[in-house]
Amino acid sequence: MLSEDRILEILKPIQEPFLHKSIVEADSIKEMKVKENYVSLKIAIAQSNSPEQMQLQQEIVNALKSAGVESVGLRFEQRENAHSEHASGGENKSVMEKETTFIAVASGKGGVGKSTVSVNLATSLAQEGKKVGLIDADIYGFSVPDMMGIAERPRVVGEQIFPVERFGVKVISMAFFVEDNAPVIWRGPMLGKMLTNFFNDIEWGDLDYLILDLPPGTGDVALDVHKMLPQSKEIIVTTPHPTAAFVAARAGAMALRTEHEVLGVVENMAYFESETTGEKEYVFGQGGGDKLADELQTEVLGRIPLGQPEMHEEDFAPSIYREGSRIGRIYQQIAQKVIEKVEG
Repeated sequence: MLSEDRILEILKPIQEPFLHKSIVEADSIKEMKVKENYVSLKIAIAQSNSPEQMQLQQEIVNALKSAGVESVGLRFEQRENAHSEHASGGENKSVMEKETTFIAVASGKGGVGKSTVSVNLATSLAQEGKKVGLIDADIYGFSVPDMMGIAERPRVVGEQIFPVERFGVKVISMAFFVEDNAPVIWRGPMLGKMLTNFFNDIEWGDLDYLILDLPPGTGDVALDVHKMLPQSKEIIVTTPHPTAAFVAARAGAMALRTEHEVLGVVENMAYFESETTGEKEYVFGQGGGDKLADELQTEVLGRIPLGQPEMHEEDFAPSIYREGSRIGRIYQQIAQKVIEKVEG
């Protein structure tokens, strides 16, 4: 017959699914009766009558039977003060209450490659060893999961939602919560609530950087982000075309008026470089990025040429420039500049 101490030793590796602690260390085992080839337990769990309870029950039974117990009896009860214990755990703490640097990627208009910059900045920061999250805050025009080749949905455990991880980046997007690419027809207050949920109700864990891919322009969502994250930093994306830079200046001016620090400007589609001759053609003109940086009293962090990422069938991600590729190295340099300016 197994002793009570031996049973506790067997059960110690099993986690309470909501408190993320061993059921022994969390004092979840409230009663134990041991007889010949029979063990009876009463377990307190943070959320009883849940799918997690069923999973925990199976884990306990399997562990004890593997140790030679022929029959296992289990009773579950709701843990007292479960909500406060769960809320006080590090995993459930709002990302806005942690030591995380928020970087909003903005543009004055659509079509300048803002989302491409967002996903490649995020993956490049991860390649630099940083813990990175990415919110696809372009709620009407969500595209990040498709750009990163994400096919799965977030994992839901009880009331907790865990972001999808890809290329070392934790991702959350409105795309995960609509069916069949359905249009989003919400108005401002509902959009603001969804953004609040993205910040407060997602189990981000500890992050060094949280990148926000903002919708273009200065509408409701961008304004909500500015209000919610007064300490956020911003990167403004433009093309070299003077009109694109002129419109992007509005997004930069909004950042400055709300006391967000503009880290710099990324000039996307800056030129086309021939792989054969190395000659550069400035398809959309020159000077837009420099003009915008001067107006916002910041610097150009990098100039991204026109070019399609390499496609890999085994690891499909249509908008990610791989580490070591020509454009991938430029994004790596931008990420290094961002780290230097933030942590410097």
